[in-house]
Amino acid sequence: MSLTERQRQILKIVRENGPIIGDEIAKNLFLTRSALRTDFSVLTKAGFLKSKPKLGYTYIAREEKRYIKDIMGDVVSVDSELSVYETIIKIFTKDVGTMFITEKNSLVGIVSRKDLLKIAIGKNDIERVPINIVMTRMPNIIYCEENEPIIEGVKKIIEHQIDCIPVVKIKEVKGKKIYELVGRLTKTNIAKLFLEYYSK
Repeated sequence: MSLTERQRQILKIVRENGPIIGDEIAKNLFLTRSALRTDFSVLTKAGFLKSKPKLGYTYIAREEKRYIKDIMGDVVSVDSELSVYETIIKIFTKDVGTMFITEKNSLVGIVSRKDLLKIAIGKNDIERVPINIVMTRMPNIIYCEENEPIIEGVKKIIEHQIDCIPVVKIKEVKGKKIYELVGRLTKTNIAKLFLEYYSK
């Protein structure tokens, strides 16, 4: 179930202060109780809140379903025509362990610090070698779609023993799949979610 921002705020107030009456919740949100009547009804029927006479609302220990798009980080990528040298500069400037490679914002490859180290210590002219020569290409890339449940992304990170997964929107253009890069799911994103959950 998708909740509105106001409904999320109501849940937060009840979770932190419950049991709490409707008038107090409305006061916290600078609204009238009547303005929140529909929200209270939705949250109660959906099983997020329980209403008790004279006591008010209490939070029921369950969480709304969350998706990868809710916690993913920003895109960090380079164009496939950039050199290995330029990619090394970017990966250290952005302080990431994995760099996504794109063509017109479509994911075409991925490269890790380890991949870059291997080619850098060789006798290659890394200022002339394009990154698309050394990257791992589709379809050999583990990825997530933005509307997948978070648990699916966590499973992929554990199963494949990787630190970061590209998040994509899949489109079809002239019969060809296009993987539009929209974010990145990392172990840090998951750790922050874990901290948020246990800090409640």
